[in-house]
Amino acid sequence: MNRLSLRFPLSALGVVVVIAMAIILPTAFGASAPAPTAVREALAQTEQVQGAAGRTMVLSKVTVPPGAQIAVHHHQGTQISRVVAGTLTYTVREGKAELFEGESEEPRLIRDITAGKTARIRAGQWLVEQPSDIHQAANRGSSPVVIYLATLLKDGAAPSTPVDLHRPGAPR
Repeated sequence: MNRLSLRFPLSALGVVVVIAMAIILPTAFGASAPAPTAVREALAQTEQVQGAAGRTMVLSKVTVPPGAQIAVHHHQGTQISRVVAGTLTYTVREGKAELFEGESEEPRLIRDITAGKTARIRAGQWLVEQPSDIHQAANRGSSPVVIYLATLLKDGAAPSTPVDLHRPGAPR
């Protein structure tokens, strides 16, 4: 074998080793990819809500990928959320959320999730949250969690309002 043919395979091997090290080393030293995040998709909304002046009705779909967390928040209006796929780990920090299963004509109250409690919300179950309910959620499973939400918000309000747990007097 001449020198030129020996150098080419060694060069190619060197490139492969550098690429492999670039992939492996950051993980080995604690660097990781950005955390997955939930994605909210606004499906429909109206400000023409009879009997609820100053309110906007919003229908949304939220997809929570495995490993994603939804920060501590509340909603500036009543919200109903139904999990249609996956299992959501849901924690109430302040207030209480009502967890139901079954269709809306004959709902069955499973439990009230009160402050400091966590529940696993499975496909087919649904929550009723009030503006005073401060909560957070996560997908600790291996498949996406899909949730449909109907929210009656104050006109102009964001779909959710973050809550700073480090402020004086904040819930723990």
